[in-house]
Amino acid sequence: MPIETQGVVALGKGRPVSLETIVVPEPGPGEARVEVQACGVCHTDLHYREGGINDDFPFLLGHEAAGVVESVGPGVTEVAPGDFVILNWRAVCGQCRACRRGRPWYCFNTHNAKQKMTLKDGTPLSPALGIGAFLKHTLVAAGQCTKVNPESPATVAGLLGCGVMAGIGAAVNTGNVGRGDSVAVFGCGGVGNASIAGARLAGASTIIGVDLDDRKLEWAKEFGATHVVNSRDTDPVEAIRSLTGGFGADVVIEAVGLPQVYEQAFYARDLAGTVVLVGVPRPDMQLTLPFLEVFGRGGALKSSWYGDCLPSRDFPVLVDLYLQGRLPLDKFVTETASLGDVEDAFHKMERGEVLRTVITL
Repeated sequence: MPIETQGVVALGKGRPVSLETIVVPEPGPGEARVEVQACGVCHTDLHYREGGINDDFPFLLGHEAAGVVESVGPGVTEVAPGDFVILNWRAVCGQCRACRRGRPWYCFNTHNAKQKMTLKDGTPLSPALGIGAFLKHTLVAAGQCTKVNPESPATVAGLLGCGVMAGIGAAVNTGNVGRGDSVAVFGCGGVGNASIAGARLAGASTIIGVDLDDRKLEWAKEFGATHVVNSRDTDPVEAIRSLTGGFGADVVIEAVGLPQVYEQAFYARDLAGTVVLVGVPRPDMQLTLPFLEVFGRGGALKSSWYGDCLPSRDFPVLVDLYLQGRLPLDKFVTETASLGDVEDAFHKMERGEVLRTVITL
C-alpha cells in the first residue's frame, strides 16, 4: 500500500525548499521501494531548485543516497527486501545501441520508476535524476538499486551515487589514468577531490590540484594531491608545466564547468594528452578554441558522463576499497544534518564551506 512521508520539495524556481507530505506508491512491475538511510546534498539538487535543469516543477530533491530495499514489485530479480543498496541514476536498458555494442555505461535509454510519487493533493513530482531521495522512502526502478556490502555506512556509501563516482570515474574510466601518469585537476570541490582520489588510486605519480580557495586546496592534499596551485595568485597553466618538466600533464580534469577554466585545462596538458570535462556547464555557455591548436596538440578531448561508470561493476568495488582503507570516502562527509537543514546546506555549499553535507534519516 502507499506510504506517506515527509520529503524536501522545490515548488518553484529559486524558492527555498520546503518539507511536504509525499505519497510513495507501492512498487509496480520492475520497481522497488527503498528505505533511505542517508542522502548527500549535491550541487545538482541546487541546479534543480534554480531551474538550471528544466522547469518541470515541483521537484522532489535528493539523489545521492543509500538505504535498504523495503519492497519490490512483480518481476524484480536484481534485488530483494533487506538488501543494502546505493541508488544510481543510470539504470541501463540492455537493449539500446550502446548496450548492444558492449558499452552499457553509455546507455542511451536509462529508465526510472514508471509510477509517480505525488504531493498529498495528487500533484505529480519530478524526482531529481529520476530518484528523489530526501525522504524516508522512495520509489525507483529496480535497476537503480545497486547491492553493495552492508558493512559500509550509508553516509559514505551513498556518495558513490553521484558526485564521488563522477569524480573517480572521470580519472579512472574516462581519463584512463595509469601508473606514473601526471594529472591536474581544476576545481577541488567534491567532484574534483574525488578525481584526485581516483588518480591516486590509479597510481598517478604527480597529482596537481588547482582552485581559487586555499581551504579546498588543503582538502585536495588530504585526498592525494602532491602539489596545489591557487589560480587566483598564479597562472595555473605555467604552474602545471613547471611541475611536469615543462610539458604539461598527461591527463587534465576540468571539474568546474566554465569555458575559461576548460581553456586553461586545454593548454595545461602535454602533447597527445587527455582533457576530461566532468564539470557541468550551463546551457548558455560557449567555448572557442583555435582549431589548429585542437589539431596540433593531438590527444583527446573527452566528456565524462557520471564518470562513465557502470554501477553494477563500479559501486561494489569502490565500497570494498573503502572497507579496505584504500579509498577515504569518509573524508568527503563534512557534516551530517536532517531533512529540515537542506536549504541551509545549499548555502554552505555555495559558500564553499563543505565538501558534502549528508542528510541522515
